[in-house]
Amino acid sequence: MNIAKSLILGSAATLVALGGAQAADLPLKAKAVEYVKVCSLYGAGFYYIPGTDTCIKLGGYLRADTSFNAASAYDMPRWTGANSRASNDYISRSRFGLNVDTRTATEYGVVRTYVDMTFNWTTDTDSRAAGNLGVYYAFIQFAGFTMGKAVSQFSTPWTGYPGNNTSFLLGGQDDVTGINQIAYTAQFGNGVSATISLEENSGLNGRSAINSYTRAPLYDLGVGFGTAAASNWGGTNVPDIVGQLRVDQAWGLFQLSAAAHQIRTGEALVSPVPSDAWGFAVQAGLSLKNLPTGAGDSINVSVGYADGASRYIIGGVSPDSYAIGNNAVLATGFSSDGVYAPGFGIQKTETYGVRGAFNHNWDPYWSSSLFGAWSAVRYNNTVKTALAANPDWDISQLGLVTRWTPVKGLTFSGEVMYSYLTQNRVGLVNATAVAGDRGTWTFGVRAQRNF
Repeated sequence: MNIAKSLILGSAATLVALGGAQAADLPLKAKAVEYVKVCSLYGAGFYYIPGTDTCIKLGGYLRADTSFNAASAYDMPRWTGANSRASNDYISRSRFGLNVDTRTATEYGVVRTYVDMTFNWTTDTDSRAAGNLGVYYAFIQFAGFTMGKAVSQFSTPWTGYPGNNTSFLLGGQDDVTGINQIAYTAQFGNGVSATISLEENSGLNGRSAINSYTRAPLYDLGVGFGTAAASNWGGTNVPDIVGQLRVDQAWGLFQLSAAAHQIRTGEALVSPVPSDAWGFAVQAGLSLKNLPTGAGDSINVSVGYADGASRYIIGGVSPDSYAIGNNAVLATGFSSDGVYAPGFGIQKTETYGVRGAFNHNWDPYWSSSLFGAWSAVRYNNTVKTALAANPDWDISQLGLVTRWTPVKGLTFSGEVMYSYLTQNRVGLVNATAVAGDRGTWTFGVRAQRNF
């Protein structure tokens, strides 16, 4: 009996020992996988970055454009020089855009970073296998401050696109590609806010003060007035000062904007150098929603005036000088912040602008926008007397775009626009007759996939 008991206990001990050894050889339990979690705090498309309390959203688009009777840029009207057999009849561009939006809730409010990058290939701009990179926006927002490259606080929310595809609808500022700034926005509740901003005035907002009288004879206005050879812009030492007041409601939006802009000449052309001057610009913007014409319809319109700050009315990627016509007859116009010459200081240039669109949805798949603009450039009597000519001019634009969205995120569109330049100058510019008024048509087709 004792022998049997000993055998049983021994066998049990052996089994326990073997079981313990096998248990020790088993791998440890794997750590739970940390799956990406939806972040619902800031709208659709945000996810938590694993291991953090920061939410991120990736987005972008791919776009293919072809424009007919366009010049230089993919949808620029033929208004930068005389047309000839050397002019292309159409131009294309392909673009990929990528944006990254991150947001983190803190005791001071949301910390946000945003970057928007584009990769482009444009006819006659990029080589066969090359392209170019654009950095539209790159900014940080924290406790009401915006620091970095963002849309100007002067701009309306639709910037230069009240309903159009083209980048060349004048009548107001268009810095859709962003401008460096430091801005502070105060929220007062019920959709009311106010912003003050210091914005870079070099490049996008800088417009040369033209010295028309010491570089070329008065009669040869094409060389001495409104050309790069006559420009003499000094360096910047004060940023543009911009203010904005906005009311954003369910019915739409109303916005008032104002900007102060320093004008400085260079040192080489006139002695003594004219004193610095200050220009300014003001703009009112209105957007109406919930229209009786249909769900999602809207009207976007802005009205602006500038005195010595023409970029706020004729801005963005648009040129400084305009010429519509052929090698025989041209209609021309030149814009500037001001004109100066020996004997008088900077004479500021006035600009006026109206720009807007009516946007209508025919059904969930088809929509159209009717858009237009009017811009005017005016020089004072001192300039006109010195030139013995009237360089005032206007440009009117009217266009229509129709879009088809067969599936969500994919849109095909066709656009037509007519630009008509009215000017008061007569005579010769580089042996080309300047007389009468001229217009030009631009046509464009686009395919775009948003994601």
